Amino acid sequence: MPKKPKSRALTENADRLATALIRVELLKACGIGREEIENKPLIGIVNSWNDLLPGHLHFRDLARSVRDGILAAGGVALEFNTIAPCDGYSNGLPGMRHVLPMREIIADGVESMVVSHGFDGLVFLSGCDKIVPAQLMAAARLDLPSIFVTGGPMLPFNAFAPEGTPPILSMISCPGPGACSGMGTAVSMQCLVESMGMSLPGSAATHAVHSEKHLMAYRSGMRIVAMVEEELSVKNILDENAMHNALAVTAAAGCSTNVVIHLLALAGELGVPLALDDFDRAGREVPHILGVFPSGPYFLLDVYRAGGIPALLKKVAGYLKTDALTVTGDTLGANIAPFACTNDDVIRDMDTPYHADGGIAVLTGSLAPRGAVVKTSSIPESMKIFSGPANIYDSEAAVIEGGTRGEFSPGEVIVIRNEGPRGGPGMPELLTVTEMVMQKGLAEKVALITDARFSGFSRGPCVGHISPEAFIGGPLSLVENGDIITVDIPNRRLDLEVSENELKQREKSRRPEQRALTGSLAKYAALVSQADRGCITRPEESP
Repeated sequence: MPKKPKSRALTENADRLATALIRVELLKACGIGREEIENKPLIGIVNSWNDLLPGHLHFRDLARSVRDGILAAGGVALEFNTIAPCDGYSNGLPGMRHVLPMREIIADGVESMVVSHGFDGLVFLSGCDKIVPAQLMAAARLDLPSIFVTGGPMLPFNAFAPEGTPPILSMISCPGPGACSGMGTAVSMQCLVESMGMSLPGSAATHAVHSEKHLMAYRSGMRIVAMVEEELSVKNILDENAMHNALAVTAAAGCSTNVVIHLLALAGELGVPLALDDFDRAGREVPHILGVFPSGPYFLLDVYRAGGIPALLKKVAGYLKTDALTVTGDTLGANIAPFACTNDDVIRDMDTPYHADGGIAVLTGSLAPRGAVVKTSSIPESMKIFSGPANIYDSEAAVIEGGTRGEFSPGEVIVIRNEGPRGGPGMPELLTVTEMVMQKGLAEKVALITDARFSGFSRGPCVGHISPEAFIGGPLSLVENGDIITVDIPNRRLDLEVSENELKQREKSRRPEQRALTGSLAKYAALVSQADRGCITRPEESP
């Protein structure tokens, strides 16, 4: 055990102070004796199980395996739960505005729970879009010995479908527990957890339904007790090397654009320098080699069969800090050494990539002075430079209604504004809009630009996270219908072809929107930063 574990403060002076005795009695009422408290590490199991998320549906059972591992290694297991949202329920609905803000609520809740109850180490169970980054942020704040058990992907839609069945929006697309089986935000974040050394090797691609997932959970429970003994805390692992590796894997794997705001937020918690330019630099240096939908023909089951994320890491090792420390106590290089790739099309070699550029590009220009992001790996070459007249919608609801009425036309740039972190508020994900464009056969005929977010499954030229957002007076607020907008991905530009004098005149007549917010969204809108700063909520942050 460490010289003085944090949990010892719970029983200190219990023979003299009534409040300390009360703490002993509270734990005793939960079935934990004083001898255990004083001689064993108290390990928190930070679960995020609920009945609503396929990605978390199996966590109640998975937590039991973690508990068994903790007990076998001589620790005391104490489990508590967090809220956990699923973007899929609220796409296109008002509830989507609450999903990104829940990242902050989860992080705050975990921090408060852990600090007020005296744990020595933590095992985090997480799997879906906002929960993984939220728990990473909390872990960074707490800086305790911590390990992640990620839930793994579900089987792909075609696991039980007849040969040749296309992806359809029906129950066959979600055959059971686990995160969405393509390179959406959930799987992207699980891959980054592994690449940053916060989970056991092979975790990200090991599927939710596989018995190996329970073995990993058990081993993680055992390992956290050893990490407490070794005093191996989060900031020994999550450092500049880990963030460097996360950027390289973001590019190589074709990760979701949402990881940009999550990694920026995590870097802020760690005090590690990270900016939008770093994502663009990694995207230019590291080729995209993982052929997972929507940037390739494969799913995570194919990646698992090909050797998992360790096999990807071995192929991209030349761009990694392989001496980075991990939760195993060994380096990343040592962890991946036993693995090999068994399918060089699923995980291609560096000299035969799917795309020479990595998955994410950062655009700047007159429409995005502080940046915008786009997932280049899912854009056809013919659309990488696109110019057309603006078709403007001032909300997500308006663009859905317009699309339903048939207002989209080939050759135009569809603008969705006032949906940023403050304007939404909550920076909703516009999957309903991108799927509408796909269904109308316009994915290679129109561009979408917005201050909101896009799903990791979005395809085509979808430029999001425009900063500063329209609601606080960003240039996007000055665009008028018919203005020519140019998206130039090779040159990393997003420009409005309107003179500066004209824009100054428009700015004089701009009328800021007035609105009344209540509850959690009011608090969020008052505190949240812009997307280029990770949409974090701190009182000192300006827009």
